[in-house]
Amino acid sequence: MSYRIGLVGKPSVGKSTFFNAATMNDVPEGAYPFTTIDPSVGEAYVRVDCAAPEFDETCTPSVGVCEDGTRFVPVQLVDVAGLVPGAHEGRGLGNQFLSDLNETDVLVHVVDFSGKTDIEGEATEGHDPREDIDFLEEELDQWYLDVLGKGIDKYETKYHGAEAAIEADLAEQMSAFGIGEDEMKQVILAQGLELDPETWDDDDREELAREIRKRTKPMVVAANKMDTPEAQENWETITDDPEYDHLSFVPASAHAEKALKNAAEAGVVDYTAGDDAFDIVGDVSDEQEAGLRQIEEFVEGYGGTGVQQALEEAVFDVLDCIAVFPGSANGSKDEKGVFRDCFILPEGSTTEDFAFHIHSDIGEGLLHGTDCRSNRQVSKDHELSHRDVIELVSTKQAAP
Repeated sequence: MSYRIGLVGKPSVGKSTFFNAATMNDVPEGAYPFTTIDPSVGEAYVRVDCAAPEFDETCTPSVGVCEDGTRFVPVQLVDVAGLVPGAHEGRGLGNQFLSDLNETDVLVHVVDFSGKTDIEGEATEGHDPREDIDFLEEELDQWYLDVLGKGIDKYETKYHGAEAAIEADLAEQMSAFGIGEDEMKQVILAQGLELDPETWDDDDREELAREIRKRTKPMVVAANKMDTPEAQENWETITDDPEYDHLSFVPASAHAEKALKNAAEAGVVDYTAGDDAFDIVGDVSDEQEAGLRQIEEFVEGYGGTGVQQALEEAVFDVLDCIAVFPGSANGSKDEKGVFRDCFILPEGSTTEDFAFHIHSDIGEGLLHGTDCRSNRQVSKDHELSHRDVIELVSTKQAAP
């Protein structure tokens, strides 16, 4: 089961272009609100240095691809319907937006850093991108606050005058957000609150909802249209603002990524997603070459188009995930091929977690693991590291 990245943002900021560039799907793009009505789900990829060369092997991926020692591991990208202020009250496609959003693990918020679309997604000049960043966070916070309030109401009605654990009721009410009872208690206490909602005022509730949202729906801001001077000016101002220290920012040009991938498919350029350079290898007109040179200047200046980087920032830096390769005793082969699989797991995953991730039968019969680089036996509770190659020794095999 791959991670799901939610692609969010107001209408007309280039979100669908970003989605198409990342997945090479063909969803409608347009400079008008609600180009996307229903969520589109596509396969995107995050890059991992392949372990195969360390074992003098050439991998045979079962999914994704490997190019020049870089493994492209699949993740799901969900292009969620356009958002406008008031979504938590049902405005625009609000209720649908929030429902779709809750199926994702991490968010990439595509923001038009050029300031050429207003808060409603209409064409304008000089719009402050900070308004877009703020309104999305505020909409999510209000959504969480509404759900939190329902949990408090149920608790107060059910247990009025009786001793009860508020964290249990709130965790049950907010279970769809992926927060458990222990973490709920931790968040409440971390906010300096008592485990008694009668002692909380409105500000306490709002801050608690915001903190739960930040923990359960972490976010990366893809600063789109950074190939424009207006966006570059806004970048300096916004990323230096301490109000946004809790967010990760990635400079991006979805248009540039899509153009390069199209050109690569046509044999015009030699380009691999995420690279910070490319070569023109086909015949192009003077106009086409001029356009590619502009893209080249941006890509070299910012270390890539930002599309691939935003996805990897979300998975490896914000979610703190790791990639693990299953191997055999020699570190590479099983009966089906060579380094066929690479799995994305949460940081802190153990050998046993890895076994159950692959198949419950393997997990139930797990004896131990073997670190294929050192040929050292590792226990069930051994914590794995990024790019480990682990053989799982189990009394059971996965069901066919």
